[in-house]
Amino acid sequence: MPAAERVLVLWIPDWPIHAHLRDRAAQARSAAAQGLPAAEPGAATDMADAAPEVSPSSPTGAAPQWPALALVANHRVVACSPAARAEGVRAGLREREAQARCPSLEVHAHRPEADAREFAPVLTAIEQLVPGVEPRRPGLSAMRVRGPARYYGGEEPAATALLQLAAELGFDDARVGIADGIFAAEQAARSAAEAPGLSPAGPGIMIVPPGQAPAFLSALPVSRAAPRDFAEVLHGLGIHTLGAFAALPEEAVRQRFGANGIAVHRRATAAGPGHGAELRPRTPAREFTVELAFEPPIATAEQLAFACAALAEQFVSGFTAERLVCTALRVELTDDIGVHHEREWAHPRHFTATDVLGRIRWQASGLSHDAERGGAGITLVRLTPTHTDRAAAHEPGLWNTEPDERVHHQLSRAQSRLGHTAVGTMQLGGGRLLRDRQRRVPWGTRHADATGHASAAGPWPGALTGPAPSLVFTTPLPAELRDRAGTLVRVDAEDLLTTDPAQLTVAHTVLPTPVQGWSPPWPLREHWWEGAPPRFRLQVELSNGDAWLLYTEAGGWFAEGRYD
Repeated sequence: MPAAERVLVLWIPDWPIHAHLRDRAAQARSAAAQGLPAAEPGAATDMADAAPEVSPSSPTGAAPQWPALALVANHRVVACSPAARAEGVRAGLREREAQARCPSLEVHAHRPEADAREFAPVLTAIEQLVPGVEPRRPGLSAMRVRGPARYYGGEEPAATALLQLAAELGFDDARVGIADGIFAAEQAARSAAEAPGLSPAGPGIMIVPPGQAPAFLSALPVSRAAPRDFAEVLHGLGIHTLGAFAALPEEAVRQRFGANGIAVHRRATAAGPGHGAELRPRTPAREFTVELAFEPPIATAEQLAFACAALAEQFVSGFTAERLVCTALRVELTDDIGVHHEREWAHPRHFTATDVLGRIRWQASGLSHDAERGGAGITLVRLTPTHTDRAAAHEPGLWNTEPDERVHHQLSRAQSRLGHTAVGTMQLGGGRLLRDRQRRVPWGTRHADATGHASAAGPWPGALTGPAPSLVFTTPLPAELRDRAGTLVRVDAEDLLTTDPAQLTVAHTVLPTPVQGWSPPWPLREHWWEGAPPRFRLQVELSNGDAWLLYTEAGGWFAEGRYD
């Protein structure tokens, strides 16, 4: 059997908690930059003011000072902070049981996408220090130790350099394990310093000497390498440690347990690369983020756009080289007094260098210029892509439905002179009333860009499903609907009209032709929990062919639109 290669594993304990707090801090900064209020403290979607403070002088391996909090999925704890564990909370515990053990426990939904997103910049930083990194899962990465050991003069100095990098990134509780094989190195990182077979080389550094990985693993419980159901089967057979399982012949394990048993057996024996346990470093993702610093600061939006012309060309050319296009980007502006201004922009097609400059100019022109605030201007511009796509997917087709390039050029030029919101198009949004569905979107902005608007996908109970009126009033017109005797028509408790309509009055003008047909009224019940009165919609047709869309609220009628 070929010997397993020496592997270094960097493990950041409680990574889901790290990722959750950092994601909340990013949301809080974004909300503060946009002037939005933060969520209520303690809610499942609240935002922290910042990630946990980490002192550069604290010893490596010290646990962060977090409150008692837990992340749950399917009503079970996925991860918890050290303070919660001190109260008896454990991963896998039901949510109610965890709250019973720790009444002060903060419970939040676990989001795996946040774990991966927050770990991406950490991987990038590690790859700048040590190339050839394999991300095992968020919070855990592995690399061959031979190259770093030769560069830094030994395995312990290489581990120390990685822990120093982790401390600079804010992870003072990071740990390093070095052993023969990936599995043994991970177990070393997770083991206490007094575990048999380990040679602690410093705070947070656990090294298993070469050739000693099987002896180190032999005392560990079999559940470290086997899934829960398989570990229960082995316990039933009297096999409780990895050493006892490794003592079995591999062929016997294959015949009895199949592929799953072979995988666990090779972990227990620290199998070498000839048995599929080799390291597989990832190909580092290209970094498309660009930034430019200014000294002295730039005060006006036009000067800033002119100074960023080369930056925008560099940003777009990076995608062209990879046969990609950028369809959404984040522009970050930092002024000379440290205030951070951030906004995400999207494009209906893809960004060109001119489009990028336009977004920088619009964002800079929208900043507050308060004389009492102080500051001389912008000192740093950073462009980060938030969504990319294949360039081939954005090539014009034979029957292209996008606006003509000349139209786009002229409207974009007018927009650059008048401002981002001066040129726009009308689009349909979500809502029940017709006036709520109309929204004006700035030219060059996708439908989903504007915040604070509901999606048109719905569902919207009570919304008009048939043809919409050709004329929609921005402000509904007061109306009256009466029967032949002049009595006002109302909606009764059974959601039916109290009498047959005969005459319609709109904006205090009696329409000359009588009502000849009408639809059954249908309800629009919104915010009933706040005591809002229900609305009822009604379509009426006059004898001359005209039709009106009405609704009643609190006993009064209003004309919402007219069919021509």
